[in-house]
Amino acid sequence: MVLQLNKQVLENPAKNQTSPFNYLVIVAALMVTCYITSNVMAVKLIQVRGITWFDAGTITFPLAYMLGDVLTEIWGYKTARKVILLTFACNLLFVMCTFIGVYLPAPDYNAEMNQSYANVFTFAPRILGASLVAFLLGELSNSKVMVWVKERTGQRLLFLRTISSSAVGYVFDTGLFVILAFAGTCPAKDLVSMILVQYFAKLGIEAIFATPLAYGAVAFLRKHAAEPLPDASKE
Repeated sequence: MVLQLNKQVLENPAKNQTSPFNYLVIVAALMVTCYITSNVMAVKLIQVRGITWFDAGTITFPLAYMLGDVLTEIWGYKTARKVILLTFACNLLFVMCTFIGVYLPAPDYNAEMNQSYANVFTFAPRILGASLVAFLLGELSNSKVMVWVKERTGQRLLFLRTISSSAVGYVFDTGLFVILAFAGTCPAKDLVSMILVQYFAKLGIEAIFATPLAYGAVAFLRKHAAEPLPDASKE
């Protein structure tokens, strides 16, 4: 199917410029970008009035969830699942490549820059594993809940689908991540505090900023990508 679509694009790129397939590629690329960007930004902590609240990736991460909602809403769960797995694979490749870069020899005069690079791209194996597992379970559960709610609401109440699905997804993506990454390294009360602060921060950003973007994206795609892939019509 993909080869056939690629052949059509090569033969007549102008005709296929706004095809549903091309919109899917755009949304998938944005989701991959948002997720990898969030992971890089996570090394930056946000502190207000002497209190460290969460990492900078918490601000951009809800965009990845919003795009997952859009994928499920327009193209269905099976297509969303494929993009989620693609995002997982792209992030794993990104981590492997940047991690290799840490151990490549560097000139002495560039030692400070090399150390800065290492500070950003050296991931503890436990944290990396926790992040990947939590993302996969969180996004898949988010997409599943999105479909479950849509079966009961139809195309109405998009905000209910986006918020409720994210509320479930963030349980895995925040709660499971913190437990897998930090259990045994700090007191239980600190773990609970980390989970609650990050969970409600992500959910708040999703509700205030990402949901309006989801409304705009879904309205645009329903109009311009009106013919969904076969998977969406089955669901």
